[in-house]
Amino acid sequence: MIYSIRHMTRFDYSAPIHESVMEVRKRPKNEDNQRVQGFALITNPSAHIFEYVDFLGNRVCYFDIPRAHSRLIITAESYVEVLPPPTVPASLGDDGWAWLDREVETGDFWDMLMPSQFIQTTAMVEQLKQELNVQRRDDPMVVLCQLNTAIYNAFDYVPNYTQVDSPIDHALASRKGVCQDFAHIMITLVRNLGIPCRYISGYLYTGQEDNDRSADDATHAWVEAWLPELGWVGFDPTNNLIVGDRHIRVAIGRDYADAPPTHGIFRGEAESELQVGVQVKIADDLPFDDADMPMVEQSTYAGDVVPQDQQQQQQQQQQ
Repeated sequence: MIYSIRHMTRFDYSAPIHESVMEVRKRPKNEDNQRVQGFALITNPSAHIFEYVDFLGNRVCYFDIPRAHSRLIITAESYVEVLPPPTVPASLGDDGWAWLDREVETGDFWDMLMPSQFIQTTAMVEQLKQELNVQRRDDPMVVLCQLNTAIYNAFDYVPNYTQVDSPIDHALASRKGVCQDFAHIMITLVRNLGIPCRYISGYLYTGQEDNDRSADDATHAWVEAWLPELGWVGFDPTNNLIVGDRHIRVAIGRDYADAPPTHGIFRGEAESELQVGVQVKIADDLPFDDADMPMVEQSTYAGDVVPQDQQQQQQQQQQ
């Protein structure tokens, strides 16, 4: 399937600001079952856009607007072909755990096994671990599929319920959250089992007959767990899915902190308001119409105040 994607991020400021510096991770990955056929990033005000590859292999666009402005709009347009991933088996077999341990002993997956900024084994995580009976039983693939379903059943999806920087306990206490929260919860539990697990930022195409509960006008997040012979296998606990050709991968991370769609700061004495719009269509559908782009308000994360100027971080949450 070939998808056309438009992802618009708009920051409105209560007063003109002096400068915006931004990193953007919106370019879909060109690897495995994905082929990027076109990508463009446009900013208003205009900026000279540079690009680099971060330590996890993500393509990052970055720019600086060192002049006064009251609004910043960042629009990414992508055309991506996504092929169905290989079918995964229901089980790895009787020696699945031993097989996994032998592969993990190489140390190649250290970053995806250890705690990170949003991946912490708190008392509430331990409580959920007991409640869901998360332990080394059956075989790794069976446990992962059961955990994917268990998180889906145990939590309610509520858009904008948590913030971009909410700790894992916020969603655990209320049993409500968004895809970012559910991905962090699953990663924490999976790493506790000694299975390498990472955060995936991207998009999900939702057709009329799909019963996804995640928002179709926002970015999406899920997880990938590493299994012997299979490599990285995707699980979507928000929608209780094994990742298929409707999922479009953009960035990977130890957690959200490594893969935000936008991450930046501005200088100025102003408040900011963030709105995000995402459209994912089959490429044969009608072209995008700005009038049809739903813009959803999101919170921003306030950074430190420095003398004479205010520097604030600009990030969007994944829904």
